Amino acid sequence: MIALVTGASRGIGKCIALELAACGYDLALVGRDSTALTTVVEAAREKGVKAIPIVSDLAEEKAPADIVRQTVARFGGIDVLVNCAGLSQSGSFIDVTPQQWDRIMIVNARAPFFLCKEALPYLKQSTRPIVINIASVVGFKGYINQSVYASSKHALTGFTKVFAKEVQPFGIRVHLISPGGVATEMVTQMRPDIKPSELIQPEEVAEIVRFLVTRKGNGVIDQFYLRRYSGLAFD
Repeated sequence: MIALVTGASRGIGKCIALELAACGYDLALVGRDSTALTTVVEAAREKGVKAIPIVSDLAEEKAPADIVRQTVARFGGIDVLVNCAGLSQSGSFIDVTPQQWDRIMIVNARAPFFLCKEALPYLKQSTRPIVINIASVVGFKGYINQSVYASSKHALTGFTKVFAKEVQPFGIRVHLISPGGVATEMVTQMRPDIKPSELIQPEEVAEIVRFLVTRKGNGVIDQFYLRRYSGLAFD
């Protein structure tokens, strides 16, 4: 089985990659930092699976097609696609430039959209096709000074809902994971007000991915909202 994971060089994506390796998936791992990505690839290989690094900037228009092409050229197909890469922008919407808006929307929303499109022919050929999009609590809530980031995650959430319906006839299961504050560099910069001890650990998100790719049965869980334990329940 083959898994393609973006944002795999650090944080949530890294933990997801290593969790999938532990499940026996061969991996195509995407990231911009070649050094960090190589470290994750080597760690995955130590678990007995094949893994390749794909150094790519998802802001580039041709990146989704090129990533899928490299994955299929090496492994022959795709069974699991995890869209985890993301950028953030903190500050008042008044100060946001068009260039900042475009880059965040391209990486967080456009890239997953077209990665799904490019991967679809190969997912259709899989015996157990799964797509997992990593969104955020800001995909359905609004937070001050996170206007662009929230816009991009709302877009990803909306796309995921439509995509899931359109590919359901092909037996492709599509899942959305929307965590609250996770202990990553991004969240530390965006929410310095949250105590580090209260943040969700990246491994906790990876555990959900493991659950999704290993569980059997007719029941499908479309969406997960993972909140911090200190957050308000059912808020």
